[in-house]
Amino acid sequence: MRSTPPQNFPSSPTLSTRPTLTKRPHAARTATALLTTITATIATLTTLTPTASATPTTTPTSATTPISTTPHCPESALTIKASIPTPQHPDVVRISATNRTAKPCVIDRIPTVTFGDLDGAAEPDPPTESALYHLAPGSTAYATVRTVTGRPSPSARTVDFITVAADPSHRGHRFDATAIGAPPAGIRVWTPTTTWWRPTPA
Repeated sequence: MRSTPPQNFPSSPTLSTRPTLTKRPHAARTATALLTTITATIATLTTLTPTASATPTTTPTSATTPISTTPHCPESALTIKASIPTPQHPDVVRISATNRTAKPCVIDRIPTVTFGDLDGAAEPDPPTESALYHLAPGSTAYATVRTVTGRPSPSARTVDFITVAADPSHRGHRFDATAIGAPPAGIRVWTPTTTWWRPTPA
């Protein structure tokens, strides 16, 4: 009986003999190039996107000289007036300041009104802080002074004159009581107030 020689069959590959997958250089280069392209695109879109600071807002300009660069009115350039227009209301004084020059200038928006030799000045009504008021060439600013406000106290004072200045840096113009239409007894004073300068008398 012939013996059949053993046949040599190829053995099945095992995990240890299987080839290991490796990265292909071409695929790596392609991925890197794609990432670079995406990054550049994002950067371009970011640059093109408008921002609040990229487009400045244009502020309309005025034909007049800005107040911040307009000089203060010299006292010699102003005409100051004061009067009591209604004898029935001797505690109400109308005042005005006119720019006689051909150039604009500024004054304080609160008139400075003092009474005789008394300390202090009329308080602004409504209350406010100092600020600039623009006077065009030839224009006039108006204000109303109330020499007595509230219920007068028995200690209310009477003065023979008032002094009006368009700006606290000015010496002011003196007006005698009789010259502005006050009663012969003088101008009564009790917690006086003044309006701000305004462009019209009323």
